[in-house]
Amino acid sequence: MKTPRALRLTALITACMPLLGAWCMDATDRRSILALAEAGKLEEAESAARTAGDALAVTLGDVLVLRGRLAAADSAYAAAIAAGHAPVRVARVAQAELMARRGDLTNALRAADRFVSEYESSRTGWAAEDHMAAGRAYVLLGRRDARLARQALAAFDAAWAADNTLLDARVRAGDLLLEKYNAPDAKSSYSDVLAVNDAHPGAMLGMARVQEFEGRGEAMTMVRKSLEANPALVSAHTMLARLHLEAEAYDSARVATDRALAIDSTAMDAWALRAAVAFFTGDSLTYRASRTAAEALHPRPADFFSILAESAVRHRRYADGVRYASQAAALDSLSVRALGVLGTNQLRTGAMTEGRATLERAFAIDPYNLWHKNTLDLLDQMNGFTTIERGRFRLVVSPEDAALMELYLLPMLEEAFDSLAPRYEWKPERPVRFEIFRRHADFSVRSVGLTGLGALGVSFGDVLAMDAPSAREPGSFNWGSTAWHELAHTFTLGSSGHAVPRWLSEGLSVLEERRARAGWGASASPEFLAAYKAGQLRPVSTLNDGFVRPRYAAEVQFSYYLASLVSEMLEQEFGAAVFPALMRGYREGLDTPEAFARATGVPIDSIDARFTRYMTSRFGAALAGIEAGERPGDVRGPFVEAMRTASGHLEAGRSAEAKRALEAAQAALPGVEPVNGPSWYLARIALESSDTTTALGHLARITNTHESALAPNQLEAELHEARGDDRALMMALERIIWTSPYDADVHVRLADAATRVGAHTIAVRERRAVLATGPADPLEARYQLARALFVAGETSAARREVLGILESAPGFEKAQALLLELRSPPGGVR
Repeated sequence: MKTPRALRLTALITACMPLLGAWCMDATDRRSILALAEAGKLEEAESAARTAGDALAVTLGDVLVLRGRLAAADSAYAAAIAAGHAPVRVARVAQAELMARRGDLTNALRAADRFVSEYESSRTGWAAEDHMAAGRAYVLLGRRDARLARQALAAFDAAWAADNTLLDARVRAGDLLLEKYNAPDAKSSYSDVLAVNDAHPGAMLGMARVQEFEGRGEAMTMVRKSLEANPALVSAHTMLARLHLEAEAYDSARVATDRALAIDSTAMDAWALRAAVAFFTGDSLTYRASRTAAEALHPRPADFFSILAESAVRHRRYADGVRYASQAAALDSLSVRALGVLGTNQLRTGAMTEGRATLERAFAIDPYNLWHKNTLDLLDQMNGFTTIERGRFRLVVSPEDAALMELYLLPMLEEAFDSLAPRYEWKPERPVRFEIFRRHADFSVRSVGLTGLGALGVSFGDVLAMDAPSAREPGSFNWGSTAWHELAHTFTLGSSGHAVPRWLSEGLSVLEERRARAGWGASASPEFLAAYKAGQLRPVSTLNDGFVRPRYAAEVQFSYYLASLVSEMLEQEFGAAVFPALMRGYREGLDTPEAFARATGVPIDSIDARFTRYMTSRFGAALAGIEAGERPGDVRGPFVEAMRTASGHLEAGRSAEAKRALEAAQAALPGVEPVNGPSWYLARIALESSDTTTALGHLARITNTHESALAPNQLEAELHEARGDDRALMMALERIIWTSPYDADVHVRLADAATRVGAHTIAVRERRAVLATGPADPLEARYQLARALFVAGETSAARREVLGILESAPGFEKAQALLLELRSPPGGVR
């Protein structure tokens, strides 16, 4: 059976034969040779091009470019242009591209400009490859005028329309669309190509880039498929290197860069990535050699330093990102790439004025850059934010949330700071900047420049950002634990010199959540245990992949919890001192095996086995009661069967039978409490017989395990309130506030309960919180605050509040009466 490529070639030869023209046979030979090159057979392609003689000089030049023999390629193009060998227009643009690669951008742009002038004046009758050459010229000119991207796309479309076998035209269109953040249309372009040739390496590589852009885990697989189709595809090797580098798999990244350079020693991306690997592994000799090679290829290698900057940022080394991007921008002050990386990471390191100015420079050059436009728009919006500076924190928040955040978040952050600083034996040198956004889209833009980020918070070191509670549905996340999590990153990143592996930093942040409050942080779920039992989670040695290359939707979430359990195991086996010891090792440049060996005294190879024993010890009984389904995260086994039985009984109103089945489900998963699991239904069954004690016991299993269990906390609060247990009521209401702080009634109830038990500081805070929520009766809310202040002994503050009330409403009798009390001699109400 013939492949699509063979069928196209046969059709082309058949169409050309009646013409018996030399040009037609040259075109056929050109396609045949380029097909060899597309299959990675570069030596064969070069040999065939040379055998064909001067008529295929352009084709020879194209193959020589792929092999990194740029001077020879330039000579071949020059010969073709001088002799007028087709496709001569392709040769002209290819020569301009070579000028740009060598750093002669002025002449490259001049040549490209002459070319597009011809194209715009008389494009009628141009061949498909000539249209594509025009698109390439527009792309080249787009380095200084971003508006020309549209003309480039139009030219690529014209090439495709003139010859729908010219698949590279669609691939180039897809590449340009993705460069402009238009992933859907880029994907459509690549799909057009794959519909004709499902093994087209360039289209598969493009699809891998789309998958990476969309945050999907299949990118690595697709890159490998493109290399199966074309083992000499240098851009695929460099993408593979970058993906390995992001996962901190340095040996694999180094191998991929070496393979790229063995094919094309002039590949700037490969030299930059090789330098990045050397930088992260402390190999100064290789770093210097890579930099020297880059400088030999280009007198001002801005892209080399831009790639280094981007690599540093992916490793959370934002200051290094600024340093390298500054070098790139100094080499090319008009490089949007360099300016964009620099400006974005100046903002991430808290240099807000400088970052904005840099991004404005980038946006002036490319006003179509969505990333930069979004960020600048957000900075405009943030001009109206409130900044609260207190102690070791600078809170930047929208005015609507400022009062609540000041009441709750700042004291909690101070508590977290005092907990984390001694644990990691490190402190930030300046106040930590914490930005809170009312819209998730704004937080997403602040984090990555685009909307759609799934995270709740992000840490850039001592600059943090997160969703405000209003950014999500009530009960969908715990904003207190999120803030604690991000601040923990400040300490692990800072104490390690930003060199701690991603998985360990995330695992420690989740572990620190669990230390902070009962129920905070991730907990075991049936789905997690099923995935673990089925071997669908990564071992410790490759746990980073679970964060950056998830194989299924839930793997990232599972990896957070898994990493926290590894951290917990490390502390149990080696003591709390293991963490600052690990951070010191990373800060001193040790790699993970070296850091672990020094901190624990055992080789890292033993950690996987130790963790297996730990999981068996902790979850052995629960693992026995569960089985994995066909897909990752699917659950089967005794627990599922018991829950299914209980569901049937509940639907039929058979509470006694449902209760027995639910208790069987609990027994099948000891120590594991799903948020909508058996305890929730058992609590409701207990309430049917007014057994509030049993109901509260079941509810506590949920609320002490799940940080965002809004409905169980609300029910628990109601039951404690009905029983008159004010202290237990206060605990439930506090938990509600950390998931839904905008309900004034919750704050009133908590203030009343606090007053009844004599917790006057809490009562005052809650009366202030009522005002912050915008109550229906603000005068009454202010009066209650004044009375709470009076009861707490803050007489001066109470008097100021009362006078403020009377200034607004002189006839407000309760305020008048309280003012009289305030004028009474001390010793009254306390």
